[in-house]
Amino acid sequence: MEKKTNWIDDFEDRIDPEILNIFPYNFLKNNCFIPVIGDNGDVYIITSDPFNLDIGEIKTILKRDVKIMLSSKEKILSVIEKFYYHPSSSKKIIDDLSSEEILHIEEDFDTETANLLDLANKAPVIRIVNQIIYKAISMRASDIHLQITENLLKVRYRIDGVLHDVFVLPKKFHPSIVTRIKIMSNLDIAEKRIPQDGRTSIKVDGKKIDIRISILPTFFGESVVLRLLDRETFLLGLEELGFSEDNYKKFNQLIHSDHGIILLTGPTGSGKTTTLYAALSKINNPGINIITLEDPVEYNLEGINQIQTNPKVGLTFANGLRSILRHDPNVIMVGEIRDLETAEMAIQASLTGHLVFSTLHTNDSTSAIVRLIDMGIEPYLIASSLIGVMAQRLIRLNCPDCSVVEKPPLELLTAIGLEEKDILDGKFMRGTGCDKCLKDGYYGRTGIFELLVIDEEIRELILKRESSSNIKKMALKKGMKTLRMDGIEKVKKGLTTISEVLRVTQEN
Repeated sequence: MEKKTNWIDDFEDRIDPEILNIFPYNFLKNNCFIPVIGDNGDVYIITSDPFNLDIGEIKTILKRDVKIMLSSKEKILSVIEKFYYHPSSSKKIIDDLSSEEILHIEEDFDTETANLLDLANKAPVIRIVNQIIYKAISMRASDIHLQITENLLKVRYRIDGVLHDVFVLPKKFHPSIVTRIKIMSNLDIAEKRIPQDGRTSIKVDGKKIDIRISILPTFFGESVVLRLLDRETFLLGLEELGFSEDNYKKFNQLIHSDHGIILLTGPTGSGKTTTLYAALSKINNPGINIITLEDPVEYNLEGINQIQTNPKVGLTFANGLRSILRHDPNVIMVGEIRDLETAEMAIQASLTGHLVFSTLHTNDSTSAIVRLIDMGIEPYLIASSLIGVMAQRLIRLNCPDCSVVEKPPLELLTAIGLEEKDILDGKFMRGTGCDKCLKDGYYGRTGIFELLVIDEEIRELILKRESSSNIKKMALKKGMKTLRMDGIEKVKKGLTTISEVLRVTQEN
């Protein structure tokens, strides 16, 4: 540790958690210093500005003498953040529950006089929450579930659409962890009887991560779900979504239309918002005015006017859409058509020369037409305004590190409508499981799509109030591929497996 110069760049492995935990997290960050241990056991204070640091106060807190070393402000703040966030830090709070630090935390939790707010702001509790979040980010999780049971607090990550049990914590940790999350998102820490929703954002390794937080009261305590939104992975280009060449060409033509309604359908978590953002980014240029009405606004799109709905003050989809029409838009995106009033306003907008994007919760593309009719929309209005409906799902991709060529079992081929001769036409692959894919065999996701283009023949069927199955038969004759057919094409290319396509699609 002793050098001729008092400047140091590499000191991460010198951090002692017991000494670091003496100082509150905000105290370290605001004063830009970090204590480390030298080879001779002395405490060194690494700082970028010793003249603005109260060394006497630090000595008093530590009850021992210290020595000063210099480093850059960026390096010090980076190490503080890394220690509090990084799963490979010198003291793994989450990964090593038997550590001395965890035992020390348990003593704090057992203290009857401990103030919950004070406890939630202690460095170890902050680091537990931050470690949970950082570990989720490092494992590519989209959601974190904190589920309280009778005796345990279960931490689960949703990775590539599937929940994984990652670890458990003693139930006694639950109150302070939930309180800490409420503090982060400016929620009411005293309210435990009603659901609460909040937002916050953090910076990890230089990336800004937005977090949507939902808290629900359950029988054993408050359950928490954190949705992690990484702008770099969320905002994809239209070319990166997994379209087949034919679907990409047709959809690209639709989104460049002058007017009409384009609907995206699928369950929650099927990637509809990502596709909408990609479509809006594709057509966005200085010559047009794009306005969106969302609940909530996922990400800020440069050059686009985005509005967050607020039912408490009367800003619903329908009311907001009515106001948007007076704002001279070219393109409108409505987050979801939930009722007759919103549907009527969207149709009115399309008939007056606007291109309207929106979503519906239906299982396939043709069911969206029946849903609109069930809402009370006249078939002639649907036929004259709707130009395209696209259903989509997300399927997991084979892990690139452990995929091998396989011959699928005959029962799987039969289940998906293939024959043994089809094996000769494709490159069937399967992930065997490795550390990269958490032994699952899958890594990452892509979309499968069912694009219904509304032409004159389809319009005639809509006007006749034909069933969705009859409309689908006509669309199939005209070349539409169902979700399962699109999935099969990806199976033949070795991108995914038959069982994965069967998991997310239903029989045609």
